[in-house]
Amino acid sequence: MDTVTIPEQIQPSNPSKSQRRQMAYNALVQSGHPEDYSYIASALHPPADITTIVPQDSCRGKTVGIIGGGLSGMAAAFELRKAGFDITIFEADAQRLGGRVYTYYFDREKTLYGELGAMRLPAVHETVWHYIDLFGLDTQPFIQVNPNAFIYLNGVRVRNDPAGANVRNNIYPTYSLQPWEYDHSWQQLGYLGIEAPILNAPPEIRQEILQVLPRYSAYTLYWDALDIRQTMEQQGLSQGAISMLSNLFPIGGRFLYNNYIDFVQEYYPANFIYMYEISGGMVKLPEAFLRSFTSTDPGRYYSGIPAYDLGNVRWRAGVSVTGIYQLKPGGKVTLAHMPTGQWSHMTGVYNRPAGSIRYNRSVLSDRYDRTVTGDKCNTEGVSFSDFDYVVCAIPFSVLRVLDIQPLFSELKMQAIREVTYSPAQKTAFRCRRRFWEEQGIYGGGSYTDLPINTIWYPSSCFGSRNGVILSSYGFNMDAVRLANLPEHRRIEKIKRDVEKVHGLPESSLDSIVTDSVTQFWDRDPLYRGTFCYFTPQQKKLFSWNMTQPEYGGRLFFAGEHVSAVHRWQQGALKSGMDAANAIAAAIRMA
Repeated sequence: MDTVTIPEQIQPSNPSKSQRRQMAYNALVQSGHPEDYSYIASALHPPADITTIVPQDSCRGKTVGIIGGGLSGMAAAFELRKAGFDITIFEADAQRLGGRVYTYYFDREKTLYGELGAMRLPAVHETVWHYIDLFGLDTQPFIQVNPNAFIYLNGVRVRNDPAGANVRNNIYPTYSLQPWEYDHSWQQLGYLGIEAPILNAPPEIRQEILQVLPRYSAYTLYWDALDIRQTMEQQGLSQGAISMLSNLFPIGGRFLYNNYIDFVQEYYPANFIYMYEISGGMVKLPEAFLRSFTSTDPGRYYSGIPAYDLGNVRWRAGVSVTGIYQLKPGGKVTLAHMPTGQWSHMTGVYNRPAGSIRYNRSVLSDRYDRTVTGDKCNTEGVSFSDFDYVVCAIPFSVLRVLDIQPLFSELKMQAIREVTYSPAQKTAFRCRRRFWEEQGIYGGGSYTDLPINTIWYPSSCFGSRNGVILSSYGFNMDAVRLANLPEHRRIEKIKRDVEKVHGLPESSLDSIVTDSVTQFWDRDPLYRGTFCYFTPQQKKLFSWNMTQPEYGGRLFFAGEHVSAVHRWQQGALKSGMDAANAIAAAIRMA
């Protein structure tokens, strides 16, 4: 450990690696298990550089197709380039960059924005920081908890004081709690139901929470078999307490029947104590990746590797992969692809060419054999391209509707069919004045049992009366029900709920909110879900098999869903680096 001291409640902008390490350690001290620091740091550190597996420029002439231009696909391409691979990235979205990183700008100057995808970054997620440091991006603290923000449950509104006294005195009486529960703050009850169960195991076992392994310990398998509600019940919490906590810890409470161990991976590394955001919007990270691919001086992004040793990257935006084939066992992988069409994220209207076309092997081979080398196009607008290796970096929810011949291994196909992508929606309001700051709220979030679930406030002030508020970040069925309302009714409902949480007169936001945007990922055909969230036993059944290559070591997988850290940029980026390293290892062993 470095000896840099970071006061518990002070965070520097653009923290150094030593400062991040100290924050990560301090966070675990506050969470009561600092002995886990080395295990967590190791699990979240970037993997070995690809040039430790194969020399730079040693894979010249080898081709790699990457399906999906989100963070995992970009990370895979960035690393593969070091070894000289020729890379083609197929990104279906022609209108937006970043995958599930989605910064929506309300103004041309890009000063007023809301994060409709990833919005925060823990200090401990070192793989993300690896690229932030490499690209020289500016970061600033993301305020996770604000004592002036509100908690509004069962029609009772209180401020979120750090000791939890307001909730205990005013909201506890509205729930059917056991006598002993009244003696504990809601934060203590949450700790008992979320983090305390894992402390029964030694640290070397607990680290499996952040690992993908072919076999797990008995402790991990026990937790993996439980859903979140069952775990809280086993800890002795009443149904009243579980109901209350479900609103105060929504990433778990809105998914009470999902996998406990998939939930606790959010809290085991103490993610939420020291958090950051990228200044100007989280999309700055994927934008930096794309600049590195298109720069006339790419060597500046690769310390010690001259530009002439780097492989080429071909970025194909607006092109959807519709099929994955291996015509000869052990041979190259063929991708079928076609123009995506026009997709409006705002209206939900999607106009595209005919969908995925399934070919039987004889028809596919015949059409393939009668075309020229390179991209092979038939009269139906579907083109075919061959690659030595492929990285599939799209969610399984999208992979499920692609044509796959031959089928992948049995467990991989089962995972593609069964692994859950949980619903979530975000709605951002542009406001003519920062009404929340008039109530003393600068950053942080408010929590409620109303359908909007949570409200998030900007952590920084842009020196303007105008501002953007994340007026609703909702999960699971609340997200589905709210997002499926007609737009005018949805915005009306969100405004009325925000007014209730803030104690504002009804209809007062009508003159304050000037613009709005909603992103419901389930409705977007390019994603078909928000994030991966295992149900009980899926870590045991699928986590290892989801990572394994197919087609004789020619097809590899990346994305937050195949990582041990679901729902975070950390999992996406690290899985992309791991996929690149796996291809390099396959070549070295060939």
